[in-house]
Amino acid sequence: MYRDMTCGEPRRTDTGKIITLAGWVHRRRDHGGLTFIDLRDFSGLMQVVFNVDSAPDAHALAGDLRSEWVVQVKGTVQERRAGAENADLPTGAVELLVSELTVLNQSKTPPFEIEDDLHVADEVRLRYRFIDLRRPRMYKNLKLRHDVIQVSRTYMAANGFLEIETPILLKSTPEGARDYVVPSRVHPGSFYALPQSPQQLKQILMVSGVDRYFQFAHCFRDEDLRADRQPEHTQIDFEMSFVEQDDVLQVLEELYTTILRETRPDLEVPTPFPRLTYAEAIERFGSDKPDLRFGMEVSRLTDIASGSGFGVFESVVASGGVVRAIVAPGCADYTRRQTDGLVEFVRSSGAQGLIPIHISESAGKSGSLDEVTLDDIRSPIRNHVSLETLKEMARTAGAGPGDLMLIIAGPERVVNVAISNLRSEMGRRLELADPGVFRFVFVVDFPLFEWDDDRDGWAATHHVFSSPRPQDVELLDSDPGAVIGQLYDLVCNGVELGSGSIRIIDRAVQEKVFGLIGHSPEEVAERFGQLLRAFEYGAPPHGGMGLGLDRIVMLLAGEDNIREVIAFPKTQAAVDPLFDAPAPITQEQLDELSIRVVDSGG
Repeated sequence: MYRDMTCGEPRRTDTGKIITLAGWVHRRRDHGGLTFIDLRDFSGLMQVVFNVDSAPDAHALAGDLRSEWVVQVKGTVQERRAGAENADLPTGAVELLVSELTVLNQSKTPPFEIEDDLHVADEVRLRYRFIDLRRPRMYKNLKLRHDVIQVSRTYMAANGFLEIETPILLKSTPEGARDYVVPSRVHPGSFYALPQSPQQLKQILMVSGVDRYFQFAHCFRDEDLRADRQPEHTQIDFEMSFVEQDDVLQVLEELYTTILRETRPDLEVPTPFPRLTYAEAIERFGSDKPDLRFGMEVSRLTDIASGSGFGVFESVVASGGVVRAIVAPGCADYTRRQTDGLVEFVRSSGAQGLIPIHISESAGKSGSLDEVTLDDIRSPIRNHVSLETLKEMARTAGAGPGDLMLIIAGPERVVNVAISNLRSEMGRRLELADPGVFRFVFVVDFPLFEWDDDRDGWAATHHVFSSPRPQDVELLDSDPGAVIGQLYDLVCNGVELGSGSIRIIDRAVQEKVFGLIGHSPEEVAERFGQLLRAFEYGAPPHGGMGLGLDRIVMLLAGEDNIREVIAFPKTQAAVDPLFDAPAPITQEQLDELSIRVVDSGG
């Protein structure tokens, strides 16, 4: 054995013991006859001391040590001298007086220090990921991910779910993003597709009588990346037979409260998880992913604005648009530069602009709007809208003296996105969201379809296998936009953790949904024939969920990007700098696969 304790283990109770440690040289300090080394492994740091008087050979060799050399040391645990303890380290009360030193391996000078507070380009970090993962923060994240998986697996197994692996090589089926495809050598011109999710497979398992299935499923989606997306990610995927929506949501709540109780008992998790309909979430927060840790709810000012006399508002309303607002409490003193910054922020979300209304904190002695005068208001529309109209807007939005109203006008979908993003940004700036609280919410009753302007047709809000409410089935023929689906999302602190639904089990209904979103009968038979055949042989009522493992670990770890909780992620450009992937393959391989690469001209 290279060691009989890890670097983070020794304590004052081990004083006097002769032990062997092994790890990386984290830091070296020379003090003449004494050389100090901070030795590091996955468990932490241990100070080791080389004394020229007690171990001259080891002391001499210690002078050659450099950062990240791998060494083995043997010696006696002793208490640090009074005043030299390090209260920030679990091992800070003791040190190892070395008698023997063995250099196991040397290291080049690393491209960056092994510290948690790094300011290094992501491309450099990922190219040297084997160095980056040595940082305590990264190891802690990987350990947290492991713990979440183990807790989830234990919970699911204890509740009757079978862990079943589904294939990675499948047939390409449309599920909202582009597929990653794999050419077949033995079937030239044919391709496998990497699954965007195990959707059809888990439904077929329900038809097969499995009853309850789960797996930590690897999913692949060729889509534009952002902070909570990667080309390949992991889902906690599950499906249940003979269930209604409430049954699935109960399992979800129990699973996540168990995960947090076992991995982050310091966090406050209010239960039961509240439920918002999709319509209510959009109305109150402008988003179906609301952060409930703070208020600042969105108000609708469309009716007031329509008769305000302000041309911009009236033209927006006349064209079918909306006027919505949030109130930033205590921000009436925001400068022109600050509000200009907010204007640029909402423009990055697609809005045309932003109208601020500052209500002076000193307005009126009562602190109410009643005594507010035009002189107490600062706004670009101050001279275009009457005082009473401005007060009516403020009352509707819940603004008072000292507050800043922020108004966005335009097409409803654009305004909702922009006002929701603005709400999140102001919540962050004003530190309204308690980081020690996790506020889960179920968002339910989504429309089954949404209109796709690019395709000029209907698209599935979640996916094509989601069932309409029984009372809405007849609307599939007459008014698809009014159909509410048995769809549900789990959201936490403004992050969507997963989506699910009760599934369609009637072949005729499933074919009707396929037709509504533009799939021809030939396409349906070719891409979904296996599932439709299964429905003809006794499909039980069933439903389930695909939950983003990376996202919940990201939240638990307090990270802003899922790359920080994945061992070997891709960059924002979907590149792996460590392996230089993707990369060309040889002409011999291309010939073997009957593939010819066409120059795109880029």
